[in-house]
Amino acid sequence: MSVVTTKKDRVLSGMQPSGALHIGNWMGALDNWVRLQDVYNSYFMVADFHSLTTGYHDTRQLPDMVFNMVVDWLAAGLDPARSVIFRQSMVPQHAELHLLLSMITPLGWLERVPSYKEKLKELAQRDIHTYGFLGYPVLMSSDIILYQAKKVPVGQDQVPHVELTREIVRRFNGLYGDVLVEPEAVLTEVRVLPGLDGKKMSKSYGNTLTLGERSDSVTQKIRVMMTDPARVRRSDPGHPEVCPAFSLHKVFSASSVVDEVDQSCRHATIGCVDCKMLLASALNLKLDPVRDRREEWKAHPAQVEEILQDGAQEAQRVAQETMDEVEEAMHLKGLK
Repeated sequence: MSVVTTKKDRVLSGMQPSGALHIGNWMGALDNWVRLQDVYNSYFMVADFHSLTTGYHDTRQLPDMVFNMVVDWLAAGLDPARSVIFRQSMVPQHAELHLLLSMITPLGWLERVPSYKEKLKELAQRDIHTYGFLGYPVLMSSDIILYQAKKVPVGQDQVPHVELTREIVRRFNGLYGDVLVEPEAVLTEVRVLPGLDGKKMSKSYGNTLTLGERSDSVTQKIRVMMTDPARVRRSDPGHPEVCPAFSLHKVFSASSVVDEVDQSCRHATIGCVDCKMLLASALNLKLDPVRDRREEWKAHPAQVEEILQDGAQEAQRVAQETMDEVEEAMHLKGLK
């Protein structure tokens, strides 16, 4: 399967493999990726090297997690004919450039990355006081730089990583000449969806709906989903603005339904169960085609592997062009 490449600006985005994705991943990233395919020369990376920075202790499930995540990408609308879909570990240039850039990156730059100390606290139960975890922002910078990506679509929380990449590029170019492209962060709207319990939707909370969730399971989970905690009786006026179920309505239901639910809830002319059943119907309507495509891709693992192989081949071609320039600038090629 050939990948169509153009002279449009390149962008790179990636996800760490963690198995089947949920609707929060879908609306928070994948939905935007699908649109990017028509705007940029897009590279989408399975960041399995990155997954080792916090999950190195047990990698037995990694192949299945990679497969299920890529299946979800394809089911959500990523098109291997319009974008390059590849697995990071299949492109050795990521590790090569990471090594070279680590030689010029001051330790202080890494220690001040906001997510470093946050993750240490968040994952205090794991031993992640490792070189790999401290240096993962350099690996992230290598991912971007390898493809000379001018635009990096990120949420606000990832802007410091792009800024670090810009600093590394400036330092490299200052030492060895103008070789690397300085990327720019492109802020994208990241929808953070509430989970079934009202907290942020996250696998770690066990409050998710996956893209492959059966329709009856969606209905049952939505039926018991948290709503406005102040609405005890059906006759009590509701407050949709604080209701997790209504937040999902605004994403998945038609605007006419959203308006109707908003007014009916406030005037207590609709109960929470009826509201949630409308939401379940809207969700299943949106998920039906995704589920169908997911089952189709799951039944053809050889095709998924072929997509990753083809994507890695194209990614290696572009990455090696960058590595040739980097190694020449650093006098790592030839004897003179």
